[in-house]
Amino acid sequence: MATVPFSVRLDEDVKARLDKEAVFEKRSSGYLAQVAIDEFLDAKEYKRECIREALAEAEKGVFISEEAVTKWVEAWGTDHELPPPKPDVFLEKQKS
Repeated sequence: MATVPFSVRLDEDVKARLDKEAVFEKRSSGYLAQVAIDEFLDAKEYKRECIREALAEAEKGVFISEEAVTKWVEAWGTDHELPPPKPDVFLEKQKS
């Protein structure tokens, strides 16, 4: 993959930590910065996709009540654990 130059100003402490890690990893600080940026962007994209999926699911109007979830969680680690709750709240969609 082709690369392009990019510069960034770092706090002195951050730069020192990056340089120290580069020595430990036997890699360049630029390489580690590239990996960190890739992972940051991947995490951001994943978070956005999860939000899109959650919103699409919420649009269906089918939910599990807080009461049902609380009962389930409170049963964890007891002799009477409960199965995961099933949806018990069904909202009608507003017709436009």
